[in-house]
Amino acid sequence: MLHRLRQRLSSESGFTLIELLVVILIIGILAAIAIPSFLNQKSKASDASAKELARTAQTTAETISTDNGGDYTSVTTTKLNEVEKSIPIAVSTTNAYLSAAKGTTTGYEVTATAEPSGDTFTIKNEAGTVTHVCETPTKKAAGGCPTPGGTW
Repeated sequence: MLHRLRQRLSSESGFTLIELLVVILIIGILAAIAIPSFLNQKSKASDASAKELARTAQTTAETISTDNGGDYTSVTTTKLNEVEKSIPIAVSTTNAYLSAAKGTTTGYEVTATAEPSGDTFTIKNEAGTVTHVCETPTKKAAGGCPTPGGTW
């Protein structure tokens, strides 16, 4: 019995070098296909976070206006952060942040920046007319900004 087991172990062979190289080549091709797709999804997720941040800032600006009798002049990044602590205003290289906010007597404008892509998403309210505008640093469609300079 022991002799049979030793004979069986000594006769088994492993993979050849060619077989191993083919497997590594296949894994490399699959990685080359998957990695760019993954990075594009990460950019879209970052843009979605910035869009949601802009919407949160919009709601907060409306809250500030309600507290001030319909006046938007006190809308700033600092004031938005004071009213809603979940709005980040510190510049970040990894997360979305509120990059600009200004108010007038009849409206406001809030801008969120998605990082690391640098895409910006702006919500403007001018006398009750709300518009959504997105911009990319490359001025080309990317991530969550299908038409730079257009609406989202």
